[in-house]
Amino acid sequence: MLNSSQTLTKKEALLLALSVAVNEKLQPLVDSLTNAARQEGATDAEIAETIACTSLLSTNNVFYRFRHFVSKDYYQQTQPGIRMSIMMNPVLGKEFFELMSLVVSAVNGCELCVRSHEESVLKHGASEARIFDAIRLASVIKGLITLL
Repeated sequence: MLNSSQTLTKKEALLLALSVAVNEKLQPLVDSLTNAARQEGATDAEIAETIACTSLLSTNNVFYRFRHFVSKDYYQQTQPGIRMSIMMNPVLGKEFFELMSLVVSAVNGCELCVRSHEESVLKHGASEARIFDAIRLASVIKGLITLL
């Protein structure tokens, strides 16, 4: 799966898989994917950003799912107060950061976040095929984690 994508590099596939492993808190897989990503040229900054992105999106997914489920004016109009400065100038580039955000949001089942990040990834120049490959990869990694 990591080598079969025509739209993701091996390093990108490993970092996306790492984001799912971090999200699911499976440390042996996190360690293995971190090492594999490093072997494909991922820097410490890119690995750290993958972990930070996953943490931020997990936070946002809970918050925005709540807003979506409850749908009351107070919750919709009140500022979240969640710091998202990491999204401003990502080391991995805006398109890939948004793609990773989409992957984590899909794994966490936040419809609002999935729709928002899918739109943003497309605006940053990604193809639907690239998005599809990323989501397929995330699905396979999530399924593997379920078995482990």
